[in-house]
Amino acid sequence: MTTKRIAACVGGGVIGGGWIARFLLHGWDVNVFDPAADAQRKIGEVLDNARASLPELSDVGMPAEGTLTFCDTMAEAVANAEWIQESVPERLDIKHKVMADIQAACPTDAIVASSTSGFKPSELQQGSSRVQQMMVAHPFNPVYLLPLVELVPSEATDPALVEKAKQILTSVGMKPLHVRKEIDAHIADRLLEAVWREGLWLINDGIATTEEIDDAIRFGFGLRWAQMGLFETYRVAGGEAGMAHFIAQFGPCLEWPWTKLMDVPELTDELVQTIADQSDAQSGMHSIRELERIRDTNLIGIMRAQKQTNWGVGELLNDHDERLKQLG
Repeated sequence: MTTKRIAACVGGGVIGGGWIARFLLHGWDVNVFDPAADAQRKIGEVLDNARASLPELSDVGMPAEGTLTFCDTMAEAVANAEWIQESVPERLDIKHKVMADIQAACPTDAIVASSTSGFKPSELQQGSSRVQQMMVAHPFNPVYLLPLVELVPSEATDPALVEKAKQILTSVGMKPLHVRKEIDAHIADRLLEAVWREGLWLINDGIATTEEIDDAIRFGFGLRWAQMGLFETYRVAGGEAGMAHFIAQFGPCLEWPWTKLMDVPELTDELVQTIADQSDAQSGMHSIRELERIRDTNLIGIMRAQKQTNWGVGELLNDHDERLKQLG
């Protein structure tokens, strides 16, 4: 008889709820600690989305869903967990307190991972007596659909636990990207912030609206990025001569004063209101739940299309189908 695997999720917001769904729908039992009064309702809504969408990525049956338990204390939630995922607000003082409480009650060989998008693992480990079990596992929303996890250890993290973390994440259909050298905001968010800053300037300077910027992405380079990323896209753009030709042709323009990526526009009340008003005009006719369902349906189509070519995320999904077959 297979022993049930147990994950604990501390914090059940958008990201925490996605982690809960990812583990639960892959057969893990999940203990949850979130003292918010509306936590169970919000987690239930995330689970509804996940149950409707995650199975659509697979061409084989999913495992039997695990058991979800809402715990009254953090100690109860983490006491027998193999994987513990912290997803509390992005304040270092709060994360230090939560991590200390987790480690006071969890198994010494458990993986203690943080969803932080900005802090380095060495910052999270400050004051800990068991730094070796702590690492960053930064996912992307919706966690139950998007497979990428930036797995970031520090020099003090146990390499054997990092390898175990990779195996666990792969087993639940995710793509662990091992960030070998810790850096603020890891990899993906540093790229996203560059685009975000430039977008803020385009709005601030009256060049484009939120919808026009989104259109530039979703009707253009965003479609290429979804299946080839940045550098592979540019390799194709270089033609038969490849990447070296592309860099020779377009590299000099990096010195031109096109962008304002090194500066940030002041987020004045006026700019914030302009962005909010434009966003409302763009998408305000839909509820957040409607937008989530539209997003999930579109993501499923984009991801499933790549299964046919066994390319990018499609290769990952095909490999995961084979693992699920073996489990079934």
